Amino acid sequence: MPARAKKPPPKSPRQRMQTRREAMRARGLRPVQHWVPDLRDPAVRADILRQGRLLARHSENAAIDAWIDDVYEPDDR
Repeated sequence: MPARAKKPPPKSPRQRMQTRREAMRARGLRPVQHWVPDLRDPAVRADILRQGRLLARHSENAAIDAWIDDVYEPDDR
């Protein structure tokens, strides 16, 4: 019976991530970090609602809505 080749030890999560990042960079990609509002935070949600109420009262809403209706084509998806 032939001797089995010994398996290399499994890679750590850090090593696996490094291998993945190297492969992505080799494909011409780069990492980018995005920060988004935390909607779980009550203060953030309250501020978004406040801003929405301000936008709803904007004096040019009718003109903006008319422009959207003019340029919107449902087949552009």
